Amino acid sequence: MKIYTYEGKANISGDRIHQARTAQRMSQDALAAKLLLAGLSIGREAVSRIETGLRFVTDYELVIFARVLGVTIEWLTADMQD
Repeated sequence: MKIYTYEGKANISGDRIHQARTAQRMSQDALAAKLLLAGLSIGREAVSRIETGLRFVTDYELVIFARVLGVTIEWLTADMQD
């Protein structure tokens, strides 16, 4: 399966995930732990790769990120200009 990039990144939500996480003063390790409790088994390295746009984010992962971070999917996928 070919994974396409958008403006050189594998996802459009990484910047917003980083923004929401840091606004809550949460480490990548803490976010990974909360994701695990919510049923998504990814580690700190995967969180880092998502935030930098190096890793693809599936739709079900996006739902869990939104729930854990207390934001909407729409906000996670919005343009950073908003």
